[in-house]
Amino acid sequence: MTISLSPDPVGPVPRRDDAEEFAIWPASARSAADGDVTVGGVSLAEAADRFGTPVYLLDEDEVRERCRTYRTAFPDADIVYAAKAFLSRAVARWVREEGLGLDVCSAGELGLAVATGFPPERIVMHGNAKSPDDLRAAVRLGVGRIVVDSASEIARLAAIVSPGSRQQIMVRVVPGIAAGGHAAVRTGTDDQKFGLSIADGSAQHAVARILGQPRLELVGVHCHIGSQITTVKPYVAAVRRMVGLLARVRDQHGVELPQLDIGGGHAIAYRPGERPLPVAVLAARVRAELEDGCTRARLPVPRLTLEPGRAVIGPAGVAVYRVLAVKRTGERTFVAVDGGMSDNPRPALYGVRYTPRLIGRRSAAALRPVTVVGRHCEAGDVLADGVTLPGDVRPGDLLAVPAAGAYHLSMASGYNLVGRPPVIAVAQGRARVLIRRESLDDMGRRDIGL
Repeated sequence: MTISLSPDPVGPVPRRDDAEEFAIWPASARSAADGDVTVGGVSLAEAADRFGTPVYLLDEDEVRERCRTYRTAFPDADIVYAAKAFLSRAVARWVREEGLGLDVCSAGELGLAVATGFPPERIVMHGNAKSPDDLRAAVRLGVGRIVVDSASEIARLAAIVSPGSRQQIMVRVVPGIAAGGHAAVRTGTDDQKFGLSIADGSAQHAVARILGQPRLELVGVHCHIGSQITTVKPYVAAVRRMVGLLARVRDQHGVELPQLDIGGGHAIAYRPGERPLPVAVLAARVRAELEDGCTRARLPVPRLTLEPGRAVIGPAGVAVYRVLAVKRTGERTFVAVDGGMSDNPRPALYGVRYTPRLIGRRSAAALRPVTVVGRHCEAGDVLADGVTLPGDVRPGDLLAVPAAGAYHLSMASGYNLVGRPPVIAVAQGRARVLIRRESLDDMGRRDIGL
């Protein structure tokens, strides 16, 4: 496979000021005179020395504040954190204490959450292809809602639920809206694997089948139109189409469904100058469209559910790497670090671009264009293409990458048997291990054959 990299610009680059650069960092981030950066009152350079590199730091107060932002913007809605972005026992506790529910996609995520004491009735189970074990665990543990994603799940669920019991169900609908930062994360159209189409009648057929199952209680409809969505307009359009579907369900079956889930996918900023989705604006526009649409359709306003994941956890995370090599090849300068696609596959999957920063020492050298690459044996192991770092960057230096809390370690792999990094919570000057570093012994114990 050939990997195409954009050409590095030539010559020195003007420096950004800290205010511009720190706009994409946790609110607690501060620069120090010696070139270090603190997050949650914890020195990133000292954390790298103490815990080794690569290391991920997660600002607890940032996570909690972002939960509160959603609760304030949507006081009458159910906010459920999308665990696929990143889940640990501590994160489950943080979002629970801040009044959020949880959206899980497997028996593993569900089991971890319930083991922390997360109330199962505040959990939503998702997945386009839930296994029998996933469904049995969801029913056995008493999750609040299961989102049906295919017709085959209806009969399977009806057989699992005990006689005399009822499981609350939602139907995931494809509303026919394209939105998202990359083709691989646009999930609102008929050409992808998620949901049941309104256009071909699959969603309406699923509704009719569920209403005919006495052990299943249809409580609403669900859609998720994509991820890393920067504007409110697609959500307003999705609400309009979902209200139309609710009206058709009422007209065809005489049932007024009480819930509407519009998913998540809210964008965050990965680079200076990028704009996150404005949550307050989203709340005002969605609420207005929902109320107006229901008035026109003569429907009661359903209770709204939202599923932010990246927007809660992404900006709270910072990854720290150590430089292993600096190589100049032709007109390009490659800065190789001790992590890469095994702890962050997103650049390889989606072409995501980050803004690494030199930390731990002050440099007066002019900024120069470089490509930051990982340590893995793949040409596509590129963490940051065409970014700028001081021209004197050298082996042993530390690079910090902000906006690293979502879809890094939750998608991490064991490629090259490098081992996944630890996750360290930082708050009020204290650092504590949430997930320890994966060791060679950890990986070796799984290999039992000779």
